[in-house]
Amino acid sequence: MGASVSVPERSVHQFTVKDSSGKDVNLSIYQGKVLLLVNVASKCGFTESNYTQLTELYRKYKDQGFEILAFPCNQFLYQEPGTSQEAHEFACTRFQAEYPVFQKVRVNGQNAAPLYKFLKASKPTFLGSRIKWNFTKFLVSKDGIVIDRYGTMATPLSIEKDIKKALEEA
Repeated sequence: MGASVSVPERSVHQFTVKDSSGKDVNLSIYQGKVLLLVNVASKCGFTESNYTQLTELYRKYKDQGFEILAFPCNQFLYQEPGTSQEAHEFACTRFQAEYPVFQKVRVNGQNAAPLYKFLKASKPTFLGSRIKWNFTKFLVSKDGIVIDRYGTMATPLSIEKDIKKALEEA
């Protein structure tokens, strides 16, 4: 159940995902940027603190080549019940998110998004690769390689030093 899945891709930049309105977005457009990929939810106990801190980090580092990619997910107690566009509107209106909020995805199970299969295979935890809850974060280098994975309890500001370090690397 928590076993790692083998994936052929070697970089986040090899994936195409859908934006909140269903249009394809090739993640190669983010080559050369440090990325923080997060599975988000609007009705979670961690929503307020995570979205607030994500917006703060984005504003602080966006001009240095930092990008946040938010992926709404309804797999954990149905805490993202609306449409992808509603999730996007929620993040942008309530938390002034200026970073992209993509189409809702599944992060676990047979129908998990290919990108999330890749992320989990790149950085499994000691308990396996399964994502345990909303607001799991993956820090990705400028060349699309997963640097680290952070669970729900790791707030966005608590990983700021890792983001700064990734931005400083060539």
